[in-house]
Amino acid sequence: MISNSSSTSPTPEKQGVLFHIDENGIATITLNRSEKKNAFDNHTIEALLAILQQLKESSEAKALVLRANGSHFSAGADLNWMQSLANFSMDENIKDAENLAELLHQLDTIPLPSIALVQGAAFGGALGLICCCDIAIASKDTLFCLSEVKLGLVPATIGPYVCRAMGQRQARRYMLTAELISAYQAKELNIIHKLVSTPHALAPCLQELLKQLSRNSPNAIREAKALCQLCESSLLDASLRKQTSELIAALRVSPEGQEGIGAFLDKRKPNWKISYD
Repeated sequence: MISNSSSTSPTPEKQGVLFHIDENGIATITLNRSEKKNAFDNHTIEALLAILQQLKESSEAKALVLRANGSHFSAGADLNWMQSLANFSMDENIKDAENLAELLHQLDTIPLPSIALVQGAAFGGALGLICCCDIAIASKDTLFCLSEVKLGLVPATIGPYVCRAMGQRQARRYMLTAELISAYQAKELNIIHKLVSTPHALAPCLQELLKQLSRNSPNAIREAKALCQLCESSLLDASLRKQTSELIAALRVSPEGQEGIGAFLDKRKPNWKISYD
């Protein structure tokens, strides 16, 4: 089991974050400031960054689940924390904002399949966390909002991930109006992949997704995620064609590639099948 923190720093739990890895390698990060609607501050961000760094170095983690305790996924940034930043220098404010930007980057690029379970409200920065996960599931009564302009702010650090998910044209509307987005609209906008009837239905849906993931090559999952990011950031030119050709050539002769092809031809389960049950 991965240690949640060093002995010299506060544990994630004290910063409003719970974390554990079960016997099947499912790592679960739970926002745990329900009394604050799971709004996050600098301490929460630092705790999440520390957990993600540990997961990147872990050999036992197979998938990541991001969820929240209480009625709401997250109200975004803690406004008391945001107000207190007026007492800090510009350099300190930039450093603080860079920590959130780094958190989003680490969540977006973590070499594990990541799943967000969303209920209640997901406002402001919470949409950044959701859009950085590979798969997002929400209950049908969830409400979303890019609420920053109501506070004289903009969704700056989350902007690249939100724009990627919903497209710039839609982002212009919802970032400018700060109107509420229903769960059904969020699905149409590609913020959410799947809707379930109630928050209680999130767990069974998660288990079905984990079963689906368990049928697939762990190495191929990592490479497929990296491939999506490569395609997004590259021109469709000779360089990209070369990189993708080299990738499939390498995977075809890799141990998992040969095992997967052989298992399919032999009509048997591959030996890298992982149980997420």
